[in-house]
Amino acid sequence: MKYKNEQGFTLIEMLIVMLVISVLLIITVPNVMKNQEAVNSKGCEAFVKMVEGQVQAYKLKEGTLPTMEKLISSGFLKEDVKCPEGKTAVISDDGTVTLQGQ
Repeated sequence: MKYKNEQGFTLIEMLIVMLVISVLLIITVPNVMKNQEAVNSKGCEAFVKMVEGQVQAYKLKEGTLPTMEKLISSGFLKEDVKCPEGKTAVISDDGTVTLQGQ
């Protein structure tokens, strides 16, 4: 008669595994949150550059500086988009794009 050796994990082994997982979570979660702010900031910078490019393209095509509404209605922007931080783009009289809000 053959006996199978079906031993499971002991309570101590399970506690050690839980401890290791907890330590890894404690280390990684704050770093991820810190990086999220940097990603949002870079996303807003890219958003401003994209809108500035569309303003220049509109100016070349139409000969005047647009408003956000004109960019959207003429198809240069798909919709009234916002940057990851929730700010909206505003086009000044000289064509400079800035962010406003929150």
